[in-house]
Parts: sequence; structure tokens; C-alpha cells
Amino acid sequence: MTVPLSILDLATIGKGQTAAESFAGSVAMAQLAEKLGYRRVWYAEHHNMSSIASSATSVLIAHVAAHTQSIRLGAGGVMLPNHSPLTIAEQFGTLETLHPGRIDLGLGRAPGSDQNTMRALRRDPHSADTFPQDVLELQGYLTGPTRVQGVEATPGRGTNVPLYILGSSLFGARLAAQLGLPYAFASHFAPNALQDAVAVYRREFKPSEQLSAPYVIAGVNVVAADAASDAQEMLRATMRARVSLFFGGGRQFTDDEADMILDSPQGQHVSQMMKYSAVGTPDVVLEYLDGFARHADADELIVAHQSTGTAERLRSVELLAEVAGLVGV
Repeated sequence: MTVPLSILDLATIGKGQTAAESFAGSVAMAQLAEKLGYRRVWYAEHHNMSSIASSATSVLIAHVAAHTQSIRLGAGGVMLPNHSPLTIAEQFGTLETLHPGRIDLGLGRAPGSDQNTMRALRRDPHSADTFPQDVLELQGYLTGPTRVQGVEATPGRGTNVPLYILGSSLFGARLAAQLGLPYAFASHFAPNALQDAVAVYRREFKPSEQLSAPYVIAGVNVVAADAASDAQEMLRATMRARVSLFFGGGRQFTDDEADMILDSPQGQHVSQMMKYSAVGTPDVVLEYLDGFARHADADELIVAHQSTGTAERLRSVELLAEVAGLVGV
């Protein structure tokens, strides 16, 4: 690979699996990623999703950090409008204090949930409107000086936890450029504006104390397997699981039901979400990722290894590292 590889761990709870088993899988994935030479592992904040266990993102990061030694860990991301900037500064200041030099903080402005869940989070429907100001307030708590007179984050102040802006539109691209922060595009599930957003970010970027030149991370799905047929079957299983997540209303569809939905006009949305996916044997996956890195004009790829089973995801992590020539510890 011509760019570094990282991992987005969705902390998937597979069919018949518990959240505790999902967390054990996340620890195993981070340990393997550390051993094989991936740059970082990030976890995303989602709520009210029965198949995703990373709702308490900072707690999960702390757990994984305690079971690894050197790999960078972070949020990809924290949905900042769900929280006060001070609370997030204290959480990630604590993480950085306990695990110095290993913590990243990616920030998004979406709710990471549906409307009812948003209300349950006590989130103001208009809180996303102040996202740029909230990012600056959070940055002040971590780097100083504070932007709220008389209020400091302890722990937090002086930890200089690096911030990343996450997005899937031109809004996030322009904000990241204006603030001089790295930009991570969620092309693994929201692919449409990828090239336009990256172009805007690079064109409008202003250097900052954290970052002297633009830095783009692009998300991409990967299903690597020893046999191409196995990879295709794992991709299909992943898409079936997404159908149940988005259209099931709490119930699990049978494979036949899910396939019918996938083949319908409504199901095309699921396929579109997976537009950027490297699927197949390791050499096929590597060729796709090389081309995608150029297509996205990315400095780093963050890979979501897609499979409904932990063992299959770990094998995908391993196969990609081997073919990409990553060098581990």
C-alpha cells in the first residue's frame, strides 16, 4: 500500500452473539491490528442499534487500550451535539493521561440515532447548529487557553488530544479546512460526495498548530477471504444484516426475505451505501484499495472489515495486512 491502513471497528453484535462477546472481538481485533502494523483503530458512536455495541465510545476505547500496548485508538467518531464539550474533553483527557500518545478524537455532528433516540439522549434538535463553536470550545479545553472563562478540563488541559473532523458532505470539509484539522470522510457508508468534499478541503485548508498541511482519511469496506466465493457470501450476509437493521423494526428477516428487499428499489439504498467495497481474495482487495486511495486522494485509508462473524473479520484483517506488506511489532 502507498498509504497507511487503519481500522474502523463497528463493534458488531452478530446473530446469536452478546455485547460482551462483541467487546471480546474488539479487543482481539485491536491486538491483531497492533501486531500486524495497522496505524489506528477507531470506534463510532451509535445509539439504539441492536447490532452495534460502541454506544459508550470512550468506555470501549479505555477497555481496548488496557489490553493493547502501542496502537493508536480513538473515536470515529464522537457525535459532539449529543454531549457537552467539557464532558468529552474530560473523557478523552482521561484517556490520554492513562494512555499517553495513543488517543485520537474524531468529531461528527450527526445524532448517530433516530429522532426518538435523540430525544432520549436529551439532545436539542438544534444542537448541531453550534457544532463549529462546540469544536472550538472542546479544543480550548484540551490545548488551552480555555474559551469559557474560569472553566478548565481536568484531566484534559494540556493533553493536546488530536482532533479530526468527520463528515460526509461539504460542510465538514469546509470546517476541517477552516480549522486546520485532519478530515475523515465516511465513504464506507455515505459515498456520494467523497471527491467533491476532499477537493474542497484541500483547496480551502488553512494550516494550524495541530496540522501544517491537509490530511485526508477515507473510509472503505473490506471483505478479504481465502476464496473469492467466501468473500462474496460474507458481503451478502453483511448486507442482509443491514436490511434487518434499517427495515426490520426490531425483527430479523430470514435470508430469503432480506434478499427480496435487497433486490427491490428500497434495497438499492443498502447497495449504494456499500459502493466503496473491496471484496475477494487478498490480491483483488489490494488492487481495489490502491485504486480507491487514488480516487479519494487520501493520505490514509480506514477500513471497515465487514462480516457477521468475529473469526471471519479477524481473518480479513490478517489477509489484508499480509498482502499490503504492513510491518507490525
